[in-house]
Amino acid sequence: MTDQVDGAAVLRMTDALFIERGLRSPASTRFWGLLVLASVIAAAGVVGDSTATVIGAMIVAPLMTPILGCALALVLARRRQVVRSVLLVLGGALAVVAIGMLLGWIVSPPDAFASNSQVSSRISPRLIDLLATLATGTVGAFALVRTDISDTLPGVAIAISLVPPLAVTGLLVTEHRYHDAGESTLLFATNVAAIVATGTVVFLCYGVRAAALAAGLSVGRLRGRTLAAVTCALVLVAVPLTIGTVSVARDRALAAAARPVAEHWAAAGAWQIVSVDARSGVVVIGVLGLPPQPVPTALRAALDRQGMGDADLELHLVGGRTQWCPAKSDTCAAEEGGVRDWPLPRPDGDTPELTRVHTAPGSEDRIRAAACAEARASTAVTQVHSTERAMCPAVGHRCPRHSRAEKQASSIIRRSPPKRAPATWLRTTHGGARGGSSTCPGQ
Repeated sequence: MTDQVDGAAVLRMTDALFIERGLRSPASTRFWGLLVLASVIAAAGVVGDSTATVIGAMIVAPLMTPILGCALALVLARRRQVVRSVLLVLGGALAVVAIGMLLGWIVSPPDAFASNSQVSSRISPRLIDLLATLATGTVGAFALVRTDISDTLPGVAIAISLVPPLAVTGLLVTEHRYHDAGESTLLFATNVAAIVATGTVVFLCYGVRAAALAAGLSVGRLRGRTLAAVTCALVLVAVPLTIGTVSVARDRALAAAARPVAEHWAAAGAWQIVSVDARSGVVVIGVLGLPPQPVPTALRAALDRQGMGDADLELHLVGGRTQWCPAKSDTCAAEEGGVRDWPLPRPDGDTPELTRVHTAPGSEDRIRAAACAEARASTAVTQVHSTERAMCPAVGHRCPRHSRAEKQASSIIRRSPPKRAPATWLRTTHGGARGGSSTCPGQ
């Protein structure tokens, strides 16, 4: 980088990167208009799990302009422009998150984006992401200084992901996945810090300050603490990225250790291991086969014997339900559609009991029916009322909108009318983003 820029090049860069204060100015209207459109495109692309749509949002997004403008203002030591560029970046980021939240409230998938590849690729930032952003940020600043290579800017826009991580943050906030939302925000902060750092270095190397002085432009005094602040920001984002990299390495080692144990366990029942993965210390195993299904507690015990007792187990049975086996436990819970069915306790005598079953939105009828059937069979409950969708009247009356489990429960009550009914309550609490509860009281 021995070529020095001239005053005309500095004027061109300031005109391109410094956005006017007035909201009705051409640069401001262009920035906010493109930002809103890019936010909608990015959020829609993430919801639809469309890589092509997300790439389109990257090309349209104008957030790189104030970020590089911050780097140029730091080099020229223009404090007002630094503050304005920082405020534009923060305001733009909040606008993208808000649009993502709005779209998340409108379109909320039942799995809370758990199987969305666009989301999963942006909630695990690592050091390699910082390295890639440093390189692409350098190219972006280099293309801005050198007009003969400005055609590379669209490729730089695709390489640096700015708006999609913020859209993911807004979508995940609506699903109450705050930790993952913080991870996607960290990815955005990493990209911003890398662009500012590399832009500052490139502008200094090309003699932007000297060219601005020669052209009679206002240039302040560049202090060493300014460069130190940029370096500290880069180090601050590198620390959590290092932790994330170590976590990913541990998960890979955990998955590698769990695979032979899972294959030996599945071979006993002629089942096939489809996938073995580890996510944040949780072993996730996919199994394929015909009934009867293998016993998940046997796999839990086998993992414990191999020194993986501190890792939770999530077992996905293709064609069946998901089994959740927590660490340091010899029991497993069945899940279906986000619903976890723990064994219900059987109350004795007249002692009031309260059983809580966590469910997913839209599944409370099935869980209520199955749980009430268990409660009727074991405690002879004669009357069950619901505060929400279903109502099972007293003995001799049919339940509206019978499910199979409710019909079985009704037949049990009609065959053996109880002499005494303890006050047994069943409460189903929704999991996921919306929350809520339904209550099945006793008499």
